[in-house]
Amino acid sequence: MNKLKILFFIFYFLIFNSCRAEHQTCDESRQKSGRVIHVLVALCDNENQGIVPVPEAIGNGQLPDQNLYWGAGYGVRNYFDRKSEKWQLVKVIKDPQKNILERVIFRHISQEVYLIADAYDGAEIQQTITDFLKASAGVLETNVDIGSKTISAGGCADLVAYMGHNGLMDFDIQKTISPDISRKRDVIAIACYSKNYFKEYLKNYNVNPLVWSRGLMSAEAYTLKWAIDGWLMNETNEEVVLRARKAYNHYQKCGMTGASNLLTTGF
Repeated sequence: MNKLKILFFIFYFLIFNSCRAEHQTCDESRQKSGRVIHVLVALCDNENQGIVPVPEAIGNGQLPDQNLYWGAGYGVRNYFDRKSEKWQLVKVIKDPQKNILERVIFRHISQEVYLIADAYDGAEIQQTITDFLKASAGVLETNVDIGSKTISAGGCADLVAYMGHNGLMDFDIQKTISPDISRKRDVIAIACYSKNYFKEYLKNYNVNPLVWSRGLMSAEAYTLKWAIDGWLMNETNEEVVLRARKAYNHYQKCGMTGASNLLTTGF
């Protein structure tokens, strides 16, 4: 073998391994960081979403700290940070990427599980839902650095969740995503009539719908949190959705019959 060929193979080897180090596989990421939950939140936005207006203080989709679905009492960031003893806030990242105003990372105190939650600009709800669908399909690349550790979320997450207004009631997203079906992901969609609208997309992916809705609902964090509690214990779909129903009834006082009619599981 001449020197030119030897140099070529050395160069190829170095480039290949460098890229592989930067883009670890989902299985490699799981071995290093355990299970991963990725929550995509479309901030409540009176001006840019087709919603019944909420008080201005919690309905500004560009102010995460006060937003109904993020920094308010039952918003994702606040609820997991201040009202859950099982999750420890590890890191807060402002403006981690385009359209995302804030990212928070939590670690479960007794299991090797990380929860990544992204607060999307409320005006970018179409992008939020598109990214949720891509993550569910296994093709959204999201890597989060925590010290010397890199957590792969997005399409590598074990559980992907969407929280917010059901923008599919207002616009369509082209069904052009080619899914990676080599791994199965669990999904949760906390939004009004989410099963009715998201099913047409998710049925083509290798996913297991744990919790979604058949009616109007409040997309607050307690439903998600109680469902995750069951998921962490590897409960069945029916056991997980029962927890979600109990949470919704506990906070909304709608009765278990109402909560059962609202929240469902599977296709």
